Amino acid sequence: MKPDELTGRFAALTTAHVADACVRLQVPVRAVGLTAVLPGRVAGRVLPARHVGSVDIFLEAFGSAEPGDVLVVDNAGRRDEACVGDLVVLEAKTAGIAGVVVWGLHRDSADIRAIGLPVYSLGALPPGPQRLDPLPADALTTATVGQWAVSNEDVVLADDDGVLFVPAARLDELLTLAETIRDTERRQAAQIASGTTLREQVGFDDYLAARAADPSLTFRAHLRARGGAIEE
Repeated sequence: MKPDELTGRFAALTTAHVADACVRLQVPVRAVGLTAVLPGRVAGRVLPARHVGSVDIFLEAFGSAEPGDVLVVDNAGRRDEACVGDLVVLEAKTAGIAGVVVWGLHRDSADIRAIGLPVYSLGALPPGPQRLDPLPADALTTATVGQWAVSNEDVVLADDDGVLFVPAARLDELLTLAETIRDTERRQAAQIASGTTLREQVGFDDYLAARAADPSLTFRAHLRARGGAIEE
């Protein structure tokens, strides 16, 4: 999927919609709770970079980047140093990068907000690295974010709810189902606003009666039978 098409389709979705689509399609839900430096959203192919103490790994990554890629920085979730600052973010923007996702901390928050490129991280801290570790051979091919290993065969989606990674090979399928889930939820919300409660819409009394007769019945199974989408 071309970057413009991906950006356009995700603009009308949320990470929650896509996460629910992953559940339905039995795609692992690879999500992490990172926070945006400024509100916004980002979608693009993963450009991995494992940080070992120096910005040169990012500069090298930018040399092989394609427009619309998202720099995904693996700093092992460290909270004792900031590994991305304003100059890296500005260089990323110049290189056509769509955003930066940091499994670690950033700094220069005010300057990053002024640059306007979406940045997601675990938070901010003033000091940068005071170390230089050996560079792994695969530092530019894979990154670990939370418990998830990602590569350029993955797409990253991020908004105010956090960050989600999905396999590029299943992107269109996931977005199509996410759009269906979004539309169902919007219809449900409109009905609530017009006076039909969610309990009425999902037949909650029927569910309680059916569960009394069959304690193994789950609300999720009941929803699936009725086409509801509020839990997935």
